[in-house]
Amino acid sequence: MSRENHDHSSNKGSPVLWMSAVERKTACVTGGNGYIASALIKMLLEKGYAVNTTVRNPDNTEKNCHFKGMQALGPLKVFSADLQEEGSFDEAVAGCDYAFLVAAPVNLRAENPEKELMESGVRGTLNVMRSCVKAGTVRRVVLTSAAAAVSCRPLQGDGHVLDESSWSDVEYLSSAAKMSPGQAYSISKVVSEKEASKLAEENGISLVTVCPVLTVGAAPARKAHTSVPAALALFSGDEEMFNTLKHIEMASGSLPLVHVDDLCRAEVLLAEKPATAGRYICCSLDTTILQLARSLATKYPQYNVNIDAVGDHPENPRIRLSSEKLVGAGFEFTYKTIDDMYDESFMEYGKALGILPC
Repeated sequence: MSRENHDHSSNKGSPVLWMSAVERKTACVTGGNGYIASALIKMLLEKGYAVNTTVRNPDNTEKNCHFKGMQALGPLKVFSADLQEEGSFDEAVAGCDYAFLVAAPVNLRAENPEKELMESGVRGTLNVMRSCVKAGTVRRVVLTSAAAAVSCRPLQGDGHVLDESSWSDVEYLSSAAKMSPGQAYSISKVVSEKEASKLAEENGISLVTVCPVLTVGAAPARKAHTSVPAALALFSGDEEMFNTLKHIEMASGSLPLVHVDDLCRAEVLLAEKPATAGRYICCSLDTTILQLARSLATKYPQYNVNIDAVGDHPENPRIRLSSEKLVGAGFEFTYKTIDDMYDESFMEYGKALGILPC
């Protein structure tokens, strides 16, 4: 069942919102109470789209309260759907022009990473893809993958530039005696991409995949897991999240960053532009924890960032993730430096989420 979260009487006086149903395109965004998905929904509504989104429980007011704040922007319908239930996305995708597959299991404390992350992640992606096939109206599917599907591989030396032809090494990631949640997450992204591509080709679905890096910046969602707490760990002192930052740098050879607004703009461009195809890395800046700590200590002295806590980590990135393909498609990043990305709005967002002290 869908839940209508939009009051059409609020449309008066706005030329965008008076757009006819014929002119207005409809997009489905899965996992609407997630960090990236919430920002994408807001952007699509502001661009004049009608949006269908999915959550597991539409009645959970704590997780879904941000939808109310988007009511005035445009038509927003909220559907109940579960990644593990085949067919549960049929209603949300029906009649849509575009589908943005953002929802995915992320649990860095998973007790059974193979089942909770790998199997669930791939199954969820394919369930939504099958709903897109059934709909028969979807012009383009945009799958949000991750840089974890690109850069987790053995690398010798420094100065590597990785592009869309690079894949994380599944055999290497699977070789550990006990698979970590991080390794399982990377594998799930690789397999999900490849299986989605295969299903799309077999069924004549136009698919593009976006591989974002560690994503920062404010979003409408009132809860954010992993990415935002990790990005703010140098301020919060959260040891677990700080270790997540270290793991990213150790596993991939850099600490790559992108602002959530840039990521969402990239996804919309790749959906709308007919000539786009295949994978696109979305990375605005390759840095390191040491560079990040120094920059943030200078910009926000009131937080007493402990640069010494970074320990023995390299000054410069060992690799660079190239977004040349994305830029070649006509995209330009707005947020290009640490100062740009860690602005006051991001700090305020961290306070609103309870990650930073008010």
